[in-house]
Amino acid sequence: MLDATARQQPARRVHFISLGCARNLLDSEVMMGRLLEHGWQFSATATQADAVVINTCGFIDSAIKESIARIIEVGTHKPAHQKLVVAGCLTQRYKHQLQAGLPEVDLFVGTDQFHRIAEFLDTPLLQGEVRAARTNYIYSADTPRINTLAQGSAYVKVSEGCQHNCAFCIIPAIRGPLRSRPIADIVRETEQLVAQGVVEIVLIAQDLAAFGRDRGHSDLLALLQALAAVSGLHWIRPLYIYPEYISDAFLDFFASENKIVKYLDIPVQHANDRILRLMRRDIDRRGLEKILHHVRQRVPQVALRTSVMVGFPSESEQDFRELLDFVAAQEFDHLGCFTYAREKNTAAARMSGQLAASIKKQRQQEVMTLQQGISQHKLQRQIGTVCDVLLERREGRHYIGRTAAQAPEVDGIVYIKGEALSCGEFVRAKINAASAYDLIATALPERKTVGGEE
Repeated sequence: MLDATARQQPARRVHFISLGCARNLLDSEVMMGRLLEHGWQFSATATQADAVVINTCGFIDSAIKESIARIIEVGTHKPAHQKLVVAGCLTQRYKHQLQAGLPEVDLFVGTDQFHRIAEFLDTPLLQGEVRAARTNYIYSADTPRINTLAQGSAYVKVSEGCQHNCAFCIIPAIRGPLRSRPIADIVRETEQLVAQGVVEIVLIAQDLAAFGRDRGHSDLLALLQALAAVSGLHWIRPLYIYPEYISDAFLDFFASENKIVKYLDIPVQHANDRILRLMRRDIDRRGLEKILHHVRQRVPQVALRTSVMVGFPSESEQDFRELLDFVAAQEFDHLGCFTYAREKNTAAARMSGQLAASIKKQRQQEVMTLQQGISQHKLQRQIGTVCDVLLERREGRHYIGRTAAQAPEVDGIVYIKGEALSCGEFVRAKINAASAYDLIATALPERKTVGGEE
């Protein structure tokens, strides 16, 4: 409910630019909710807004450059009355450097203070003020939030921070230690989203399998069991699960519960044992292969996504060829390949054997060329099959949707031919054709079967 002060103030408009990952997008949604609660309205353009909020990514060098470029671009065309706010990981990581180097910014807000954005903008600001104190904040079901994901879907962040110590990663320093939300609070948020028309929730965290370990034990299975009982929810999609924490109890429930989509994002990063040790990953190639085989054996229809990194310090041509062999043998349904970025204040940044950018780029292209062929071959085998598709939007003469094997924003899509279909709902569809990453299908007049509910 809006307070009297907010109602009496003239309408102010804010424009949002959200960069980076799904976790960052959810933080932007919380900021939107806070500002709307305090009487702000949203502007489609930056130049017409009273405030522009750029929620930045500060994870790797390319993301940092993109964030700074957008800040400078907006600042160059900033009207005199406008407040420019830079939030997120970049602020948390480089708050003092940014304050000195970007005088056009009015306010810097860190990853533990973003929920107070309305309060900050309602008080007089010193030019370039920094609000980035570490508080280990995480939002709750009571936090105002504007869902911006495609119709029918929503992200739900179950924990914040990270307990791992990967040699290449700066996230624990930016986001802080692992802290998990109470299961009851996550269930309550999910029920609120379902009441708004959401039929798919996408569970996100730095490592979903670590949920609850800050309390001494994994609570992921208990969380999934509680969410599966939410009426009206059809798809539960768990993302980003470290392989070493995948248990038999989890797989048993994962395989048997219809509401949990048969899709897992299991980051492996590499396949060479020496490189994995240098990365400080708690598993070797044999362990990875054993777990992936076990997952596929217990859940034969599962779609697997992974991420790998090329160009890690001292990665030899032979090490890289071992990774290529691993990718070829595993035939992942989806794969993202990243080039190693030398991030300050990480263990890997101090390692010898740093590779040239040209070598890293060439290796990335080889991996993605290999994966493109794998993806196309696997999608071709779906031609003629019938499946459930969640419709997200309409583009021209086609609807755009996703199957259970496609996560929002990171995987391919389905182009659906059909008449008078409803976005945010499921249709049965027959797959007619496939490209390297996308499917083409026709809607059928069959009743949906998704999620165990009609």
